[in-house]
Amino acid sequence: MSYHGLAVEELLGVKPKKTESTLTLANSIEKGLPVSALDTFAFHVSPHNVRGFSYRVVAKPTLERRRRLKKPLTTDESDRLARVAKVFAFGLEIFQDEDKVRSFLERAHPMLDNKSPLEVALATGPGADAVMNILGRAAYSGGV
Repeated sequence: MSYHGLAVEELLGVKPKKTESTLTLANSIEKGLPVSALDTFAFHVSPHNVRGFSYRVVAKPTLERRRRLKKPLTTDESDRLARVAKVFAFGLEIFQDEDKVRSFLERAHPMLDNKSPLEVALATGPGADAVMNILGRAAYSGGV
């Protein structure tokens, strides 16, 4: 399977229809992504610990309440999820293999104060940008 151009929307399971605008994902984030988007992406980023990853995005009691009440994620939670999905999608472009992306995201990195790229990307937007920068360097230098 080729990952070239795999979109964030596909990783989240919210791929827009061809008639929708380029702001469809942004609008969906603002309204709150469905919990199913978190579930779909969790299988990509952490297939052996789906719930563990999910609880890093949304606290366990909050997520369970949202599931029970069929409520969407908040704007902040949706943004955090989409941010990590964007990093993962870029990693797929670089590595062409989900296992390699997962390995990169989970391993402490010296350019990130020995924190894992996943931890940094989940924390803040600028942190995700730093991870994307490292991935970009890998694309041009041949190593991470």
